[in-house]
Parts: sequence; C-alpha cells; structure tokens
Amino acid sequence: MPEKIHILVVDDELVIRESLKGWLQKSGYRVDTAESGSVAFKMLEERVYDLLFLDIMMPTISGLEVLEVVKERYPDTMVVMITAYGSVDTAVQAMKTGASDYLMKPFNPDQLTLLTEKLMQQRKIIEENRFLREQMAETVRFENLVGCSKAMQNLFETIRDVAGSEAAVLITGETGTGKEVVAKAIHAKSQRCHAPFIALNCGGFPEHLLESELFGYERGAFTGAVKAKKGRLELANGGTLFLDEVGTVPLKMQVDLLRVLEDKTFHRLGGTEEITVDFRVIAATNRNLQEAIAKGDFRQDFFYRLNVISIHIPPLRERRDDIPLLAHHFLERYSHETNKHIDTISREAMAILKRYDWPGNVRELENAIERAVVICKKRVLGAEEFSFLIPAKPTTERTYSLKESEIAHLRSVLEDFGWNITRAAEALQINRVTLHKKIKRYGLRQERQG
Repeated sequence: MPEKIHILVVDDELVIRESLKGWLQKSGYRVDTAESGSVAFKMLEERVYDLLFLDIMMPTISGLEVLEVVKERYPDTMVVMITAYGSVDTAVQAMKTGASDYLMKPFNPDQLTLLTEKLMQQRKIIEENRFLREQMAETVRFENLVGCSKAMQNLFETIRDVAGSEAAVLITGETGTGKEVVAKAIHAKSQRCHAPFIALNCGGFPEHLLESELFGYERGAFTGAVKAKKGRLELANGGTLFLDEVGTVPLKMQVDLLRVLEDKTFHRLGGTEEITVDFRVIAATNRNLQEAIAKGDFRQDFFYRLNVISIHIPPLRERRDDIPLLAHHFLERYSHETNKHIDTISREAMAILKRYDWPGNVRELENAIERAVVICKKRVLGAEEFSFLIPAKPTTERTYSLKESEIAHLRSVLEDFGWNITRAAEALQINRVTLHKKIKRYGLRQERQG
C-alpha cells in the first residue's frame, strides 16, 4: 500500500532531496523533504512518518543527533542513514543505535526501491507481531500455557473447572504436548497451590529404584540405605503428586499405589510405622491405557482410580493456529536469555513452521526456535534459520544442462521464499525485473498448496 506510506527525506543537499523524492514518488509513496534537523523535528511534530531517509553529514545538527531524538520520541519510525563511502563506519554505528539500514551515495534507484519495500514489509510484520503479542497477553495465556485455538481455549476452561476439585486427573497426549505444564496449571489454580507440587517420571527409574523414590526407606532397608529418606508420597503431603509416564509403572507397584490412593496410608521400605498422607494425584501418559489393560499390562482398577477426570492434549499439528503464538512466545524468551535483539519471524520462516508436522510437538518447536535464535545474526528470524525443517527433495537424475540447472535452482529458491519475488530476487542477487523475465521465459508457476 505505497500510497499510505509517508516518507521524510532529510538532507542539506537540494539535489539529493529532490532525486530521492522523485524516485520514491514514482513508486507511489507520499514524500516530504527537510533541509535540516531542526526543520525535520518540526515536521515530525506535525505528522506521523513511517520512514526517514536521514543524511549523516549535515551542518548544525548531525544525522546521528537527529537519529537519537527520533528513536527516543518516535520509536516506531524507521530510519535509513544516507552516507558516503567515507562514513560507512559511522553508518554502521548508527544502525547499532537504532537505524534500520543505510544507503550509499550515489544512489541506485532499484536498490532504493528494494530497500524501501523490504523495510515497509518488515514494519508491517512488526505491527502484526505486536498485535499478536497484545492478543496473547490478554486471552491466550493460562499459567505457562499458550494457545489461541479452540482446543486450547477448551483446555483452559477444563483446567479452571477441575482445579477446584480434589478428584484424580489423567492427562493424555503425545510426547512434548505439555502434560506436566497442564498438571502444574491445575495445581497452581487449586487450593493446594501453596503446598508442594511433586513430580516423578515413573519411566525414568528401574523398578527397585522407583519403589524407593515413591515410598522412601528406613536406614538399613537395603544395601546402601545408610540413612532414612522420605519418598515422593511424603514430600507431596498437602500438595499435588504428579506421576508422569504412569503407563510404565510395573503391575506389582500398581497394586501398592492403588492401596495408597484409597487409604492415604503407607509404610516406608523397611519401616513399620504407618504414615498418613494427604495429596491430590495427577497422572499423565502417552500410552493407550485401554490397550494396555487389554494386554494385561495395566490394572483396570488402578486405571479407574486415576481416570476420574480425563484431559487430552491434542498434538500441535492438529492446532496449527497456535504455532505463530508459540513461536513468538519462545522467540521472546530466548532472545532475552541470549541477550539478542531479534524482533520477529519473517513470513517465509513462519510459513515453514506452519507447514511442518512437529512430531515432537511444542517441545520440538521450542527447541527449533532456541536453535534459530542462537545461530541468527540479524534482527529477523528468516527461512534460512529453519532450513533443517524442510524435507530433503527426492534425488533426481543428474543433469548437465545449464538451462535445466537454472530452472531447478530458480524453482527451489522461489519455493523456499513462498514465491515472494522481492525476497527471492534478493537471495539470487538479481533484480526483480530479471527474475520476472526468467519466470516467464521458463514458464514457472507456483504450485497450489493442498
């Protein structure tokens, strides 16, 4: 929408101001000019500008001084520094203090157009992301859960409903969907929130160690028991006991746990004293427990005791609407942790994230964003940071034809950038006109997405 973009050119040289104004107006932008920093300040007070082209070397007030004021008073206004060869270092320093880019004299009209389009697209994405963040802060966060899909909104409501109850909860879902996060949310919203939340990964211990972890032991109960130790059942007293991967609990221990859940009493290993506990149990599994019961691997009575209330977390591929929110949530977290200034995720990169099936669910998405933040050297996560998520294309018979090689490369780059001509042309290091000609010459067309 160039006609809605308002640009201010600030330069003490008339020929520079007029040439920039003429080129930008040809592209449909609304352009004003100012011959000094003081004139620019006055114009900025009267009108909102989306973009400033600002000369570094100006008398009285330098471009860097104007930049500092603009970023302080009008942080949403993007600034491109205009510089000659001799002041490139200063321009780079200006970018570190808030400028979006710099433009070398003498100007290339094609370069000017590409740069302006790129910055306006970047600005639009930032505005969309700001809206998403505001939306997320209001309606899509629940404790540490994030999601705007209907499935997640239903999940938030269910958590609110069950939190006030003392009933046992069984959470099901694939690995990485966030079952422990849901369990913690239930605990945080319950009357037991000020007491401990004790988690135990039942699949992380061999049978004999799992028993001692759960029930604790007295001194001398077995070789190596040099002193008494409380188990997770005692530690959870007053709070919530979370049994993760409960489908891996051995049959014998299922009997022992069933008794504890019914009587709220037990004995430490090697002990004679009956210990009374008061906790709420929440269990989770990625296993189909009905099938396990049918196979004789899981006790039906234990299943009914755990499954008073059931909550299923759908996999991420079934709620792709949550991917942008989750991706920005993790971007914010890891940008802060790594002390990097990464503002957003490009459209092409987000398209890759939304197309991918995420077999590892939210945990895999979080790892992908963390990896991208670590390796990224720009202010925007681009498609190149997520290339590892793009499946390798099937190998075809090698061709030695220059024409066929060029067609294959053009098609690959266009697909990687979602057929965004500007971005693809930048990646190919050719101008858009040339790319359009090649697309027409070779009859390339974007395949429809299923």
